[in-house]
Amino acid sequence: MSFTKKIPKIIDPDVQGLHHTGHESWHAFEIMAEFVDATERLKQITPAVSIFGSARTAPNHPYYKLTEEIALLLSDAGFSVISGGGPGIMEAANKGAFAGKSPSIGLNIELPHEQKANAYQDVSQNFKHFFMRKVMFVKYASAYVVMPGGFGTLDEVMEAITLIQTGKSLKMPIILVGETFWRGLVDWLKTTLVNEKMISPEDMDLIQVIDEPAKIVEAIFKHYETRGFKLSAAEERVQLYL
Repeated sequence: MSFTKKIPKIIDPDVQGLHHTGHESWHAFEIMAEFVDATERLKQITPAVSIFGSARTAPNHPYYKLTEEIALLLSDAGFSVISGGGPGIMEAANKGAFAGKSPSIGLNIELPHEQKANAYQDVSQNFKHFFMRKVMFVKYASAYVVMPGGFGTLDEVMEAITLIQTGKSLKMPIILVGETFWRGLVDWLKTTLVNEKMISPEDMDLIQVIDEPAKIVEAIFKHYETRGFKLSAAEERVQLYL
């Protein structure tokens, strides 16, 4: 018996119009332009540290104050600080870096809610595409500092771990800040993913949990003390294929 029933072809008139006008093809050039513009503006900021965290954290919250302190120490130590450019933890990261010696970088995204560029950015780069913005978080980072946050923060840290685990990005420190906040996730990774053999036990070494600002800076320098921050030609090629 053969299956002859056909699935009806349903085309939204608006989508059909986009195809008809070649909009999708031109959109590829828009993506290319966004990538080129961001690359040209950001290629001089290294070494840099990307700081992730919630957009909803109020300025009077301890997480905000802690982020500001960490960003200031990193900036004074010679690191540009990259954040998402918006409110909450992103603002705290930019604010701390803005008060320091090195550039404060904001990678802003157009969103229907939450995202509004903060005032503490030496370099403010705007993105329409989430995936392009995420590439830039990774491309120029020498380390990741991950503050407490929601789905967006989890998405960013898991992507960073995945890129390093799979060899699509160079190995670098991934530091979770807030032992109490992250404890449940880290325990689950160890007791479920490792025990179920979804990841290797050594994959857990990709993550560090550190709460003290000075020790965070120390851990980043320790990682690079034998190799330095400058990428080799081979490493630069790896970064091209994120």
